[in-house]
Amino acid sequence: MTTTATTATTPTEKTGARTTEAADLISGARDRIDALDDRIIGLVQERMAVSAVIQEARIASGGRRVNLSREMEVLGHFRDALGKPGTSLAMTLLELCRGRI
Repeated sequence: MTTTATTATTPTEKTGARTTEAADLISGARDRIDALDDRIIGLVQERMAVSAVIQEARIASGGRRVNLSREMEVLGHFRDALGKPGTSLAMTLLELCRGRI
């Protein structure tokens, strides 16, 4: 018979902090990050839906699904605001928003 011992983790163990005060601060900040992540995911999903509308209209009018000059504008905007990592973020967003066609 195998038993698994469950070990309760203290707030300091869970956060890696060395004091209860720091652990409390970290826990609260992590809760805020989780909430921000949820909002970011929602905004990305909204962006994907709006992008789909644009693509459908462009294709219906005889255009291409992707507008490369517009994508370059988006890449530049993110790079200017966030530096080199912004370009990677923008590329990921563009990939998500191109749809599955």
